[in-house]
Amino acid sequence: MSLLIVDAANVVGSVPDGWWRDRRGAAVRLRDGLVLYGRAAGEGAEIVLVVEGAARGVESVEGVRVESAPGSGDDRIVELAAEAGAAGVECTVVTADRELRRRVEAHGARCAGPRSVRQPPGERT
Repeated sequence: MSLLIVDAANVVGSVPDGWWRDRRGAAVRLRDGLVLYGRAAGEGAEIVLVVEGAARGVESVEGVRVESAPGSGDDRIVELAAEAGAAGVECTVVTADRELRRRVEAHGARCAGPRSVRQPPGERT
């Protein structure tokens, strides 16, 4: 089993589609898109969406566990990546945040950009 951790704030913010008017709604749309992504990928990875701020409280659904960060979403992502690394679980973090990438790579995580989960797995470029 592998772990895919998605930085909700960063991925949502990567597309200027008016997300700032409804941050929680944007996180729900991303979560629902990740369900479809996971089904299409068929890789058996656990998908964790980390939300913060106004998006806190978005509920988990089958196929996507949602973690509401009590403080910084980045800090929670690093904690999850460190736990995965310590357990020997393959972990990929989806974010374009350079500092967050540096922090999770120190725990053995790989990183992918927001586009990697914004389009169906068969259409990745």
